[in-house]
This record gives sequence, C-alpha cells and structure tokens, in this order.
Amino acid sequence: MAETLKENTLSDTTTDDTVVLDPTHAAFGDGQTTNDLGRTHFIGIGGAGMSVLAEMLHERGVDVDGSDRERSAKTDRLTALGIHVEFGQRAENVAGARTVVYSSAIKPDNPEIVAAHQAGARIVHRSDILALLMNGRRAVTVAGAHGKTTTSSLLAHILVHAGEGALADPSYAIGGSIQGPDGSTLDGGHAGHGDVLVAEADESDGSFEKYRPTIAIITNAEPDHLDHYGDAAHYHAAFAEHAGHALEHVIICVDDEGALGVLRSLDPAVAARAVAYSTQPRETFGDLNGATFVRIESETEASGSGAERFTIALPGTLLGGGDLRLPVSLIVPGIHNARNATAAITAAVLLGMDPHRAAEAAGTFLGAARRFQVRGTVADVTVVDDYAHHPTEIAALLDAARRRYPNAVIRVLFQPHLFSRTAFFADEFARALAKADDVIVSGIFPAREKQEDFPGVGPRTIVDAAAGLAHEPDGQWIRAVDDMRVAAQMLAMRAHHGDVIFTVGAGDVTQMDDVLLHALEAHRVADGR
Repeated sequence: MAETLKENTLSDTTTDDTVVLDPTHAAFGDGQTTNDLGRTHFIGIGGAGMSVLAEMLHERGVDVDGSDRERSAKTDRLTALGIHVEFGQRAENVAGARTVVYSSAIKPDNPEIVAAHQAGARIVHRSDILALLMNGRRAVTVAGAHGKTTTSSLLAHILVHAGEGALADPSYAIGGSIQGPDGSTLDGGHAGHGDVLVAEADESDGSFEKYRPTIAIITNAEPDHLDHYGDAAHYHAAFAEHAGHALEHVIICVDDEGALGVLRSLDPAVAARAVAYSTQPRETFGDLNGATFVRIESETEASGSGAERFTIALPGTLLGGGDLRLPVSLIVPGIHNARNATAAITAAVLLGMDPHRAAEAAGTFLGAARRFQVRGTVADVTVVDDYAHHPTEIAALLDAARRRYPNAVIRVLFQPHLFSRTAFFADEFARALAKADDVIVSGIFPAREKQEDFPGVGPRTIVDAAAGLAHEPDGQWIRAVDDMRVAAQMLAMRAHHGDVIFTVGAGDVTQMDDVLLHALEAHRVADGR
C-alpha cells in the first residue's frame, strides 16, 4: 500500500510567514503514487515542461487545472483535453487545490504560491511530479546541457514504433513536441500502459538529483546554468550525483570532456554499470573507470542527401552474446545526432529490445519539433527552425547544416536566451556563429531574468566578441538588430536561390519563420520570379 503523501513540501518558512521554495527538496518517497494527489493546480501550466506533466496526470485520472499568463497552443491543447485553464495568476485560482505545482520560473511572492501556503496546500516543484510518475516504472532519464529533447524523443519514438510487450506504449515526458509526417507534431507527453517512462532530466536548478531512474543517459556535461551552480566543479558534481542514483545503467558520451570527467569521478560500483559511447577509438581515452565502451563509426563525407549514416559497435557484454556492428541511417543530420541516436538505441537494447528493430525505428525519426525543422521553401530559399541556444548546440547545428546543404549560403537569425548565458558565453557564441555565412543577432529573450540586472549585455555583446574572428567577408558577416521582425525581413531581402535561413534560439524566434516565408514570397512577387 502506498505511503501517505506529505501534506506540505516547503523546506522551511521564515517567522514572518514568507514562502521559501526549494526545488532540490524531494517531496515524495519511493513507493508513493499519484493516487492521493487530489485536485492538482499547475502555476504556468502552458510551459513546455508543465503542460506535459499536467496532461500525464490528467490521463491518469488526477483532477488537474492550472493558470498561465496568456493563451497559447499548449493551453488550447489542455483545454481541448478537458483541463480547465485560468489566464492571469490570482489567489482564488488555487482555492480548493490540495497540491500546487510550480516551476523554477515561479517566484515565492507569486499570489498563487502565497495563497496555497496560507491554505496549507501541498506545494511541490514540477520535478517532484515527474519523480512521482517514475515510481513503479522502468524510467530512462536524459540529462545534459544539450541533446536532451532529441535523445529522449528518439528513444520514445523507438519504443512507440518498435516496442513489444512491456516495451510497447511507453509513457514519456519530453519538453517539446515530436515531428510527425506531413508537418504534424506529436505532443511531448503521454501516459502509456507499458512499464517504461522516458523523461528529460533538467539540470538547470539541480532538481534532477531527485530522480531514481533505471537508466540515466548523460549526453554531455558542458557547463551551463552557472547562475545556479556558480562554477563548473559544482555543475559536474551535480551530474555525478544524478548518475549515482541510476538503479541499473548510466549511458554517457565521453566525446564531451565534462562528461568524461564525470565518468572518471563516479564511484567504481556505479562506473562498472556505465556505458561510455564515443566517435573516437577506445584507446583515445585511457582510464574509463571500468565502463563498457561503445564506438560510433560515422561516415565523414558530407553527402548532401540528408541521411546521416554510421555504425554502432556494440560489445557482446551488452548483448549477452557476441559483438555486433549495427548500421544506422538517420533522417536527421549531424554527428551530434549520431551520438544522440547511439544513446537512445543503446538504452532500448538495455531495456530488452532487439538492436536491429531499434536501429530500424531510429531511421524513421523526423526529429523533435524545433530541431532542424524545415518550415518551408520559397523561390528555392529554405527556412529551417532550431532550438539551439548554447554555443556547442549552435556549432553542431551549423556543422549539420553544412552536411545537409554543402553548397548553400547559410544565413542565421539568432535570438540569445538569457542575459547571463549571453555574458558567460559571448566569445563561444561568436565562434559558433562564425560557421555561418551571414548572421543577425536579435534582442535577448529574458525568460526569468531582467535587463536591469545585466546592464550593458545585449545583442552587441556577441557581435563585439566576434570582431577579432577571421571570416569572409571580413567584418560584414555579423550584426546586431534588436527587432527580430526587422532582422527577419533583412535576411529575406538578402537571400538568393539555394540559400538556407535558420531561425535559432530557445525563445520566441520561431515566430519569425512565417515572417521570413511571407517576406520571401513578397520579394519573389516583386521581382517577378
């Protein structure tokens, strides 16, 4: 029988009754379920991570409602499912709620948080709900500064399309949608009847240390979110802690120096259950702390065909038999996606799937939404949207663009995400963007931050950092234009037949795709093309 759920999970409050929210404080213990959550209210229910969890609870019969600042495609979907959504955050929205869910974007003085605390409601972080959903299932988490959504989407896709028995109809909680055929999308949340749950493990606030997955995938541990962790050492320590909570296997990409360091720092008992994967030969790495090694052998030539072909060398120790060289052909381009697919296929095999079935299913994956998503073509100019918002992600995106479009002029509209990230990584952003031919950096998407806290940080921060980089045409390839719409129209006017324009960033830059397509159409009509 499940334990009784804790009635309040706030770690502490001050004597003046000020609410203190601690996203690293675990709300629920092993063996607890969603059965006793009662009416559950999500603050900011339209957020990518929140809407997925709300939908999953709703599918499990929990009485769910929520609030958000404004209507969106996510809130429309939730409403269509029968989940009540209020617009505007007010104290009365939480009246009668037994459990109130917040994300790290919600502040302690939020009126719904204050009212919930005064009413004695259980107040939990979104990660607590995800941890609760993992109980009683074989959970696979995907953590890393980048690659989380694609890798978790790929594994969910493999299980949905090739899973049999207990592997069929998995649950998944992915912070984005999955591209379907004919431009359709599959939502990132589903409560299936199988025994597997695939979930992104967000490291941004340390809350991923709560999870106890069967398999933990770590795509990389490149320092990010230093506004929370302070330095790389604390960031890497959090990943090591997360890896140590895996009940069975840790799958970790040692092409990344940070992840390699995490593997070497693991307790030997944990490292002995680890699977290290890489595009480099085993002898490159020396000590891997006892981990099993999986090699990715990728074709190095840019084919221009759109296929990413490679071979995974799986050792017999993972298969219960002889070694296997497994050929894979992906629709989604880029060496980084070969790595992502290797992690997903390896996880599927460890869950009990036939390797060939897993590889075949991976080959039909069209990508997570906003990951190299082609939005349209006008006058032989292609518009592609991508969520990349970290320098390494942008570099990988543009490398993949060169492989997919080897003869094209690559133009980029980049919207930086967070003032702090822009300041921390200005030089790295400049070097990554230099892989494109023509770049406009727009105004920064602030998310949880405020401009006044970062005086002097803006789009020119990256442009100024690029000043010393060698690039043709010298000095003309990158500029700052605060207004995204103006920037989009400028790129459209400069585009020629065969060019590819990328909208890049984790904010609302995706809204510029329609602007670009309309501007390209108007330009074509004006030119009589």
